[in-house]
This record gives sequence, structure tokens and C-alpha cells, in this order.
Amino acid sequence: MIESLLVANRGEIARRVIRTARRLGVRTVAVYSDADADLPFVREADMAVPIGSANPAQSYRNGQLVLNAAKSTKAQAIHPGYGFLSENAEFAEAVTANGLIWVGPPASAIAAMGDKIQARNLMADAGVPVAPGTREPAPDATTAREMAEAIGYPIMLKAAAGGGGMGMAVAADASELAAEYEKVRAFAERMFGSGDVLLERYFPTVRHIEVQILGLADGSVVALGERECSVQRRNQKVVEESPSPALDDQQRRDLLAAAVRAGQAVGYRNAGTVECLFDPASGNSYFMEMNTRLQVEHPVTEAVFGLDLVEEQLRIASGLAPTFGAVPPAPRGHAIELRINAEDPRRFLPGPGAVTAWVEPEGDGVRVDSGYAAGTTVTPHYDSLMAKLIVSGATRDEAIERAKAAVAAFEIVGPKHNLPFLAEVLEFPEFVSGAYDTGLVGRMRPAKRR
Repeated sequence: MIESLLVANRGEIARRVIRTARRLGVRTVAVYSDADADLPFVREADMAVPIGSANPAQSYRNGQLVLNAAKSTKAQAIHPGYGFLSENAEFAEAVTANGLIWVGPPASAIAAMGDKIQARNLMADAGVPVAPGTREPAPDATTAREMAEAIGYPIMLKAAAGGGGMGMAVAADASELAAEYEKVRAFAERMFGSGDVLLERYFPTVRHIEVQILGLADGSVVALGERECSVQRRNQKVVEESPSPALDDQQRRDLLAAAVRAGQAVGYRNAGTVECLFDPASGNSYFMEMNTRLQVEHPVTEAVFGLDLVEEQLRIASGLAPTFGAVPPAPRGHAIELRINAEDPRRFLPGPGAVTAWVEPEGDGVRVDSGYAAGTTVTPHYDSLMAKLIVSGATRDEAIERAKAAVAAFEIVGPKHNLPFLAEVLEFPEFVSGAYDTGLVGRMRPAKRR
């Protein structure tokens, strides 16, 4: 097992990685920006190194500063968490080039999946279902219109190098396509350094379902069930659950098998997620992208499979067999994760501030992964995620009831927060029924989203 680990991240995911490493007897090193000096993860690590200003480009996204911290503290390995440097192939390569262990997939897999067009083509060639779309980027608006006519409207335009729900737009016809193409291309160039735009068929009614995979040290790839991620605002997830209430047994088997093929196609190692669109009308799933890192929502998989995915990551990176031996355990029960963000619960605008009270719920099946506590401050420099509330039960109905109680018991004073919105979701009949899709939030409060 790795003996010392630098966690190249912050907030709740840094605390979560440190917690498992400590249980395994692994020495931990935290890195932190000036804005995060008082956060819990800094205190909980065995060592903590300041690496720069609040600007992520001058701290958490600066690979050289992270490497310098690893060398100065004699860390043996680096865990990137999610975001920041986690899907940076050049950084992953630099880590191994400096004689350190990268707790993640090979740089080649990160690079292959980092471009949506390349990833889509690789998956199609490996027999993984993909939605009707283009194999090459649309070089201009005229060509984009010709491609769209061949695919059929409505069309989804995506920044090929994008991620996190950014750089996407929908066009219902040729006139909308021309305008949206230029917007997406300009945004992609500005945000991602590449103006390449991918065109795909847009499904007005669709569910977002993803599969947790592990590429093991022996070269094999296994799937650990699926997560339903269709409760979204601004194309970003806010509630996830496992298993998905949308799938029947055959659809689930087909989806998991396709995810394993996806991992095998790129020689995947460590934890990753294959994200798919599920069309309820046809019952078909289509590859969307692969996240070459640990996901924010990984705890729902942990809850139903009884595993610690960070431990599995560390074991794989150490060249060890997984804790479960040759065959993964069978899933049990149901789990729901609710993302608690520092944002207005009506318009979802960021609402940072000083935390004057923070009381976490407790009880059977309740887990909280938090990055903050009373006396800390949520700053505007980073993602608005403050904590994740994970609730599990023997059935989906029991998990929902426990989640309602846990949301009601969670107290946060200071920054704005979305707990009232999450309470709405848990009571909304469409969510409770399980027959919902990515348009759920818009239907919950249509007048407030105009």
C-alpha cells in the first residue's frame, strides 16, 4: 500500500480522501490556497502546504506548485480528487515522470476521453452505442447546417473539449443552429482553448444515467452499478440515486456491459465513470462521455455496494487486488445523494458567506461529506458545493423518507443554501414516482425559471 499521499484538492473531497487514507495508515499531505487556510481539510491532514493565492490558476490548477509540494513533503503519491488537475493528462504524465504514483487512470486514457469527438469515435468503434451525430467537428456554420440536416433536428451542439455541463446548446431548426453554433464555438475557444464543436441528436425527453467502473491492477475492468443523475439545473447535477428507477434488468445488464467495453477500449485503470443518455421512449442508452476520475456522486455507489471507492483507488494505484476479490459484491438497498450548494434556492445563483451555524443530521442510513463547518467561510473563488448528504435505505421509498428528515434536520446559517429546493424535490410527485427526466427542475418551477 502507498505510504504517503498528497491530496491535490480542497473542501469536501479532500476531507473524504484524507479520511480513508488515515484509516489505512497512509500519511496525508494537504495543499491549500490562501482562501482555504481555515477549512477543516487543512487541519485534518498530517501535513499542510500553502501553494498560492485564491485564484485556482495560481494554486490548485498549478501543476508545478503541486509537484513541488509533493517533493518537499516526500509524498509518494498524488490523489487529484475531482475538478482542477484531475483530468489533466499532462499533469498525470508529469506526476509519473517525477517518480510519483498517480492515483488515477493512465494519461493516455485521460487524453483519449478529454475530447468529446475523439471519445465518441473510440466508443463507436468499440461497439459502445452512441447517439446519431458527427465523427468530425463542424468547421463552420454552413457545414454544421449540412451535418444537422443529415442527423435530424433537434440538434445538441457541444464544445468538444468541454465538460461539467458547459459549452452546450440546443437548436430546433436551421436558423437557431446558425446562431447557437457561433455562440458555442466562441465560448469553447474562450473557456477550453479549442473551438471544435460536436453535433448530436438531441432527445427532448431523456434521462442521464452513468456507470461506475474500476480498471483493476490486473488489467481487467468491472462495473459497479449505475447512478441516476437526471435531477439537474443548468445541466449540472444536484440529486443522484442508485439504482436507477428507469432501468429494467436487461437494460441494466446491457448498460453495464457497454461501460465495461468502454473502459477496456482505452486500457482503463482506477476509478472512472461512463456517462450515458437513456431514451425512455426506445429503452436505448447512448454513450455521452467518460469522466476519468472519481465522481462527486461516488458515495451512492459506496452505499449500495458496501465499498470504499477511495480505498479501491489506492489499492489499484499500489498494484494490489481490490478488497472484493475476483467478483464485485451485489448491490443492496437504495441510496440518494443531495448536493448542498451555497446558492439561492430559487434562481440557483451563488451565495457565498461566513458560516455562523452548521449542524449536520444524524441517524440510520445518513452520511454527510462536508467541506465546511461553523466559523469557516464559503468564498466566491470556487465551486458552490458545501456538502453532500447521502441517505440510504432498504428501499427507494425508505431512502426518500430518510432524506426528507435529514434535509429538515440540516442547519446552515450564513451563506445562502439550496436545502429548501432539495426538500421540494423530495416531495415532488414526479420525483417520488421515479418516472422523471432531465426536465424535472423546469417542470417543478417553470415560472421561476423564465
